[in-house]
Amino acid sequence: MGNTSTPSALADATAVPPPQRGLHLAISGTYSSGKSTTTETLSMATGIPRTHAMTSREILVDLVPGKQVQELSAMELTMLGLRRLEERIHHEAGEGPFISDGSVIHEWIYGEARMRVGINPGANLFLRAVKNIAGLPVKRFYRQYMDAYGAVAKARAKRIYDAYVHLPVEFEMKADGHRPVSEKFRQMSDDLLIETLEELEIPYHVVGGTVRERVERIIEIFGLPLVMPLDEAIERAGAKVRQATEVLEQDARFHEAQRTKSLRRRASYAVRF
Repeated sequence: MGNTSTPSALADATAVPPPQRGLHLAISGTYSSGKSTTTETLSMATGIPRTHAMTSREILVDLVPGKQVQELSAMELTMLGLRRLEERIHHEAGEGPFISDGSVIHEWIYGEARMRVGINPGANLFLRAVKNIAGLPVKRFYRQYMDAYGAVAKARAKRIYDAYVHLPVEFEMKADGHRPVSEKFRQMSDDLLIETLEELEIPYHVVGGTVRERVERIIEIFGLPLVMPLDEAIERAGAKVRQATEVLEQDARFHEAQRTKSLRRRASYAVRF
């Protein structure tokens, strides 16, 4: 994969943050775009703190024990989105510089894509049809809710971030049994992210390639310092991301959510919106 940087017209002059607080940079991208590894490497290489929200898997073991994302109802998905928004706002509330793994608009993007593709986009055609019928009485409410959520998230993004770097869909989606999404959902989310950045008129650059190529290009675009050799940062970041996954997989509550549910329980999940 080649290293690419395709700035929007607005990104020709990269935003200059107030000198007293430093750069607030958001790294954008949908599922399996490499955000965590890229932001972790960039943070270690430059010394700029990385901010992020807990993953859905981490939140669910406490918020909705025993369930995977594809088993959640619309209300439970709403709770999950709000919890991740809370995490981001909390970690980005300081005055110093930061590199954000994702941004406050990401949970809204995923919710918006679900409104268009279906609440469980990874399900088969029959289950998606059942879900659509079950949701008819409440879809208007959730449509209005997502519009309100989007307005709040977009307004905060415009206030808090100086610029975005968007990572395009280049890698295959990881088959970890957790991501309840389809390629259609993933591409739609990617398109919506770009559309939203254009709408908000926040400077952004699309940067692709390997982790090394991405980080080198981001450092070049924003003139960031290098406080650690890039090879060392890549190695340490990869180990840290893997360790975080391994710790979660050792949690008994995570395995409880992964186990196969009874036919009755799966049927009850299927008919709930």
